[in-house]
Amino acid sequence: MRPRSGYGLVLCLIVGTYLLALVAERRWMVTVLLAVQTATVWQSLRVSGARPALRLAGAGVFALALTAAVINLVARGQPLTAVAFSAASALYLLAPFSIVRDLGRRDRVDAQTMLGALAAYLLIGMAFGFAYACVAAWQPGPLFGEGGDPPLSQALFFSFVTVTTTGYGDLVPAGNPAQTIAVVEALTGQLFLVTAVAKVVENWRPRNWRRGSSTGDDAAAPDVR
Repeated sequence: MRPRSGYGLVLCLIVGTYLLALVAERRWMVTVLLAVQTATVWQSLRVSGARPALRLAGAGVFALALTAAVINLVARGQPLTAVAFSAASALYLLAPFSIVRDLGRRDRVDAQTMLGALAAYLLIGMAFGFAYACVAAWQPGPLFGEGGDPPLSQALFFSFVTVTTTGYGDLVPAGNPAQTIAVVEALTGQLFLVTAVAKVVENWRPRNWRRGSSTGDDAAAPDVR
């Protein structure tokens, strides 16, 4: 059985991972970061009751992420850093699918539904943030043109600005594939908000409301005997 407070722990792990990513400047810190990400995604899959196929895919990505992190710690090189960031991005893209599927099976909106939706939204933003860091490590030119290649903290900041379609304009991708990724992220963020809000509106019922209830009409009708 899944714990009732499971999504609260997932949300705490996501916040902790984000704070760790802000200061992950050394290689050993990236290794620790990937280990915490593994725990975050594993908890997400466990709480959301992920299907065996998705758990198997997650296990494969976990192994790739940890292997890349360990090799990156020993042998320094940009390709290894890019592999580590791509594995991190893949990890965070796995969990939202399972969480959204779990939320779709719920027949009412409660605290766990809200925490789960928020966790999935944050996971999407962080997944794209690591994708930008991966592109910056792979491509020969700077990701943001004159702004250069961003540290992980700036990549995450740009990702959340994009997924929420805030658009401050201080960081702009200089070319593809970063520009295409930004477009996909903006569309994904808006699509998620539309579906999440629709789910909340569909299943939300104020206290004392019952579907198909005519309590108000019954109270107003005279008692005829």
